[in-house]
Amino acid sequence: MSEEILINITPQETRVAIVENGVLQEVRIERLRSRGLVGNIYKGRVCRVMPGMDAAFVDIGLEKAAFLHAADICRPPEIVNGEMGEQRECERKDETITEMLHDGHEVCVQVVKDQLGTKGARLTTHVTIPSRYLVLMPNADNVGVSSRIEDEQERQRLREIVDRLREEFGSNCGCILRTAAEGASEEALRRDMRFLVMLWEKIEERSRQAPLGTEVYTDLELVFRTLRDLVGDEVEKIRIDSRETLTRVETFIDSFVPELKGLVGHYLGERPVFDLYGIEDELQKALQRKVQLKSGGYLIIDQTEAMTTIDVNTGGFIGHRNLEETTFKTNLEATQAIARQLRLRNLGGIIIIDFIDMIQAEHRSQVLRSLDAALQKDHAKTQVCEVSNLGLVEMTRKRTRESLEHLLCETCSTCGGRGSVKTAETVCYELFREILREARQFEVSQLLVLASQEVVDLLLDEESASLAELEAFIGKPIKFQVEALYAQEQFDVVLI
Repeated sequence: MSEEILINITPQETRVAIVENGVLQEVRIERLRSRGLVGNIYKGRVCRVMPGMDAAFVDIGLEKAAFLHAADICRPPEIVNGEMGEQRECERKDETITEMLHDGHEVCVQVVKDQLGTKGARLTTHVTIPSRYLVLMPNADNVGVSSRIEDEQERQRLREIVDRLREEFGSNCGCILRTAAEGASEEALRRDMRFLVMLWEKIEERSRQAPLGTEVYTDLELVFRTLRDLVGDEVEKIRIDSRETLTRVETFIDSFVPELKGLVGHYLGERPVFDLYGIEDELQKALQRKVQLKSGGYLIIDQTEAMTTIDVNTGGFIGHRNLEETTFKTNLEATQAIARQLRLRNLGGIIIIDFIDMIQAEHRSQVLRSLDAALQKDHAKTQVCEVSNLGLVEMTRKRTRESLEHLLCETCSTCGGRGSVKTAETVCYELFREILREARQFEVSQLLVLASQEVVDLLLDEESASLAELEAFIGKPIKFQVEALYAQEQFDVVLI
């Protein structure tokens, strides 16, 4: 598999596109005015403990208080004598949230989920600091290895190296070896460990001096997070269209990831870098409900507050043998498209997939296996359940940041996010009822109706007979005025 990373830099935003075999698979966007908070560490103050929710709200200096659940507390996270480094992982046992925290409590917390919609940021006291090969866990003392490193000898080699390095640097912090650590030399791991230990010491120092509600560590910006987290063995080229950013990236690579030298280059083409693989067009398609499949079938993707639903349809694909075979082939093709759309749109939370009904159990099993295989490339954690009795596949995908739609779009001011508006006919009948209500309540000489052009046209044309009957019934004349700025559902009845 050939993978390429394209980085588009403007003063307002940074966009990163991950392209596999010429096809856009994932896009990440970071705007200067609304940078994400995930990975940032704060010295917070508990502003409200909620026993009924087994959680607390913590003031970390944002507009909304952040949310800390009891399950995300490794111990009563107080700063004892100003030494945050004394915290260590321990069992919560049967402690309640009120036993662990109280109003005004000082806590060292890390953001694990950005503010999404009306919800504040999600916090944890299980602080983790990632580098290229390692993740430092200051509040733990165990050593873990990524499950994607399958070779047992390699896993054991990495554990032994990290144990030696922890002893060498006098650190009893826990560590996780990331997938990128597979095959890494001891010197490369030592460089990462030295960087992480020094960084944690600086964070501790800042936390001792910082006032409450202050950020004490900011995660890397998007370009450098991409180099740290997303560049694997499959990546053949990284193109950046900003010379200034390229210079900063080269300095970063020299210091932290020298193995990436030679991969990064400056894009000098006349066309914008995102036009190379039609990425701008793909982004526009990713905001639409309908996703066309090559066979003629299609997906319908609906994102709601509670979950995301994906419906698979055969569309114009009629197959060649029988209905079961047509259904099976469409579903198989859909699994690849679904896995791509989840990454591209950054859809998270609960996802319900309505595959076309299949009679044969073997076909259902093959479709599930194909979906699992397609999801292996996803950087976000996913979990897929078996086909339910209703023929639905339930799955979850970890959500830490806003979806592409929520990032690039806003709720429609006309429909309020419903996706539909009342017909002009419906509004006319509502208007009739409102006129009756007003005429019975107040003594007036006439009524003036303010409404949209569509509604007024309908009232004076198709509903003119009904309007005449209403005027005769209330005994008052009704005048109309078109308001160009009114949406179709809006109207006002003015008493004169």
